[in-house]
Amino acid sequence: MKERKKALRKDMQKRLSELTPDVRANETEQIRQQLFATDQWKQAATIGVTVSRGNEIDTYPIIEKAWSEGKTVAVPKCHAKDYSMDFRKLESFDQLEVVYFGLREPIVEKTTQIEPNEMGLLIVPGLLFDKSGYRVGFGGGFYDRYLDRFTGTTVSLLHSVQLHDEIPRESFDQPVDFLIFPDRVHQTKGFRNDHS
Repeated sequence: MKERKKALRKDMQKRLSELTPDVRANETEQIRQQLFATDQWKQAATIGVTVSRGNEIDTYPIIEKAWSEGKTVAVPKCHAKDYSMDFRKLESFDQLEVVYFGLREPIVEKTTQIEPNEMGLLIVPGLLFDKSGYRVGFGGGFYDRYLDRFTGTTVSLLHSVQLHDEIPRESFDQPVDFLIFPDRVHQTKGFRNDHS
């Protein structure tokens, strides 16, 4: 299972790197517009979102849009020691620092923690997805552990090439509720109707 996921990750990184800058920019803008049009975005007072890097969909404009609409933005702080993660309120990009692998995370001393039940919407990153909302992330399992105690709505943003027929699943994998493509929003079978 581990090797299969590793091979899938490698293949998808290659496919993403082959997207032309124009295609990437156009699709990314369309994906963001699809997100902003959803009821889930409009109704959420607090949004959880990663700070993007590399081939990931650029989340900086998403963070800025949330700020401009008066929303609270929470970004993840990973704890490598126990593979746990918490989210912290971000009010300025100056509150970020570069940690490992070029990842930008909130500076603990400059930010306050946001509890899982305070976020209405969580944008979950990943490399590959299937229609049921299962995903292959970047390894580490930080999000699966976090989603175990998150009760709000989850969405993932993806280029069309990131949709896969079937993702290898493990018992701890948590599906997301919505997949947002450049041309549509797909509600997954994994959608939990018990959201309060």
